[in-house]
Amino acid sequence: MFKKVCILFFALAVASFAQDDSDFDEAEESSSEEVSESASYSAPAEEETATSSRAADRAKRREFEKDQRLDEFANNLRRRDWLKDRLVFEIGMGSRQPVMGETGLGMGFGFGAEYITRWHIALFGSFGFIPSGDDPDFSNFKLEGGTGWKVGLNYYLFPKNPLHLGLSVSYGTVYYDHDIVADSTNDYTRELLTTTGFQFDVLITYLTNEWYYLQFAIGMYYAPKAYDDSHKKDVKGNDVSRVIDSDGISKFGLVFGITIGFALPEFFPDATEIRRREREKKYSEQED
Repeated sequence: MFKKVCILFFALAVASFAQDDSDFDEAEESSSEEVSESASYSAPAEEETATSSRAADRAKRREFEKDQRLDEFANNLRRRDWLKDRLVFEIGMGSRQPVMGETGLGMGFGFGAEYITRWHIALFGSFGFIPSGDDPDFSNFKLEGGTGWKVGLNYYLFPKNPLHLGLSVSYGTVYYDHDIVADSTNDYTRELLTTTGFQFDVLITYLTNEWYYLQFAIGMYYAPKAYDDSHKKDVKGNDVSRVIDSDGISKFGLVFGITIGFALPEFFPDATEIRRREREKKYSEQED
């Protein structure tokens, strides 16, 4: 009897193990089928996403290359003429901003503006100050300060190059000196003497399509009233020089100056330049 009971329990255990193994195989087969089905569904979706991403990248690359070619063409147009329709705000020292002189610092300091037309003829004007201060030649004397001005025309050459040679003619305050007489009646201050006339300069200017502007000028002035402006009558009615030089301020003289400036972009741009500016604006908005 006991043997029969043991055999029955052993048969039940074997049947239970066989059932568990069958359930595990079915579960494993079901899981494998689900994984394969999900993989079969996800693979086309991933491939489609990758394809659309590559297409978007190619489209963006083509647009970039197109814009790059258009920008290169626009820049080449700028290199053909970097001068036309430019407005420049300037500051500087010396003969064009606005005057040179004999005494003190020897230079005025001023500011001005210049507009360069598409024919490379420029109209400019400047206004500046002649500094006052102590007289370096006579102790206890002071130098009177004042102002000067100048207007004129420039003509620029070589518009395709960054360095432009130019010619200038202008009219205004061309030279200054100080009266040699100073006493207690004027607080020992030497009076400023200026003379007006014409000035002719050779210009060397750096200007591209960027904003920075640099100019050196050297030239000669002609002041027809220089003698009258620097002489006076003495008690005997003779002409006496009011400056250290016995001949007074010379009618002719050599002058030079330096100017830096901020150049605005080209006014009245062509269609290519307009497209380039629109693209720059669009990209800057996208980055923001």
